[in-house]
Amino acid sequence: MIERDFGALDFDKILKNAEGQMSRMAELQTSVAELVGRAEDEDGLVIVEFAGGGLKELTLHPKAMRLTSGELAERIKIVIDEASADLQRKMNEMFEEAFGEDNPMRFGTDPEGSMEMVRQAEAAYNRTFEDLMGQLEQIRKRMEG
Repeated sequence: MIERDFGALDFDKILKNAEGQMSRMAELQTSVAELVGRAEDEDGLVIVEFAGGGLKELTLHPKAMRLTSGELAERIKIVIDEASADLQRKMNEMFEEAFGEDNPMRFGTDPEGSMEMVRQAEAAYNRTFEDLMGQLEQIRKRMEG
């Protein structure tokens, strides 16, 4: 059996780092939930805001009613896609800033899928944190006993 010097471990520092990361993840989740993607067509007739839950706002300029129903429908679809892409870009930037090269969002392509990745990452982190805390408690008990 290998003898280890657990006295050299700074448990307070380990706990503070873990708590800081948990706090940062909670802040990130809140920030992601507040993100809104925005886009408008080149004429400013159709304006869309898109959030994690889908279409948040659709504004049609009165002049948009001069378009045929097919033209208007096509513009709305295009602008919704652009607003969704804007939301995805903002989420990617936020995650890149938080995680750097380990950004889990680089694999996501849709906002709801991205939110699910956030939830899964948080759950995995929580499990890891709980495991670490359990192991540290076992080490502490062995050192005392």
